[in-house]
Amino acid sequence: MFFVGIDIGKRNHEVALVDEKGSPIGKTLRITNTKKGSLELLNFFNKHDVNVDNAMIGMEATGHYWLAIYSFLNDLDFSVTAFNPIQSDVLRDFYIRKTKTDAIDAVLIAQVIRMDLPEKTSLPTEDIFRLKQLERFRYSLVDSSSDLKRKIITCLDQVFPEYEKIFSDIFGSSSTEILLNSPLPEDILQLDTELLIETIHLASKKRFGIERSEKKVMKLKELASNSFGISIAADVFKLEIQIMLEQIRLIERQIIQIESEIHEIIATQDNYLTTITGIGDITAAVIMGEIGDINRFKKPSQLLAFAGLDASVHQSGDFTGTKNKLSKRGSPYLRRAIWQAAFIAAFHDPALSIYYQKLKQRGKSHGTAVGAVSRKMVNIIFAVWTQNKPYEVHLPKNIDVN
Repeated sequence: MFFVGIDIGKRNHEVALVDEKGSPIGKTLRITNTKKGSLELLNFFNKHDVNVDNAMIGMEATGHYWLAIYSFLNDLDFSVTAFNPIQSDVLRDFYIRKTKTDAIDAVLIAQVIRMDLPEKTSLPTEDIFRLKQLERFRYSLVDSSSDLKRKIITCLDQVFPEYEKIFSDIFGSSSTEILLNSPLPEDILQLDTELLIETIHLASKKRFGIERSEKKVMKLKELASNSFGISIAADVFKLEIQIMLEQIRLIERQIIQIESEIHEIIATQDNYLTTITGIGDITAAVIMGEIGDINRFKKPSQLLAFAGLDASVHQSGDFTGTKNKLSKRGSPYLRRAIWQAAFIAAFHDPALSIYYQKLKQRGKSHGTAVGAVSRKMVNIIFAVWTQNKPYEVHLPKNIDVN
């Protein structure tokens, strides 16, 4: 039996071959991530009599560069396992040595395959692959929008620092409508008062009554007349604010379009993730897209490590650190989604909110308490998904629910 380890790179892959005893066979082979490289790999296999019946192949799936070589070998019916290193306790132990060369890593991967004998990896379904692409693209748009908002606030702080006193949400519909047309104090002062009142009234979809809109306009004009913002190159700041607001509007429409696609796909999925407090369609899409097949994980602790929500232990001699931080390994998208779900559950889930409050009473910070809820959330996700049953709240036995 042969065991093949492939260390994945953007342009080149390193290939190692070991036998049943773990002894390397020949030197490692470097191939390009091209069709020519794949043919060189087959020649390497033929040279050592490696075939689909006597070989197991392993590679790290830490990026997207593994997909092409995986698909090539899978189509030839080789037994190929693609895994994240933190899914394997054995590989984590190897990596403690801090060795980091392509040749050594390829051999280590081959050794892990030899010792773990993992099951063959199946690519995610097309819908799961679509969810992964959509949820990651959505996050990029959300982050772009947030970045633009921070830049707009920076501009306003310079030309009209008093503006934030008027609207609780600078990027709400009423405020956005004003900023798109009149972001400078002198613009506000030149506007007709009645027109400004009507603008706020209509932009808020009449949630602001005429009287309330009038009060806002009077206060806005008062602040504009006494603004202590800079006047140098004000026209440039105005242009920046208007262009960035237009970009935000476009991005928000694109996010709605993406979310519509996500809702359609989630409606066809056969699991109960959305029954968990704090997990809606969008969060479920991230969880499913990043995890793919939940059966890749044998226990919740592996899923916890994949999300990077496990503790990073610092140890030296007989000392083990007690103030451990999150390891933040694995998928940052999954970690972000679970953290957001935990934040909601900490205040709205009957059981998890009790757990959160107990941690707060013990003096834990909000972040630490939400982190602990996140780890509970991982266990819940694992149980609901693997058992294919709706989420059920289990209150502590000593809690009176009446």
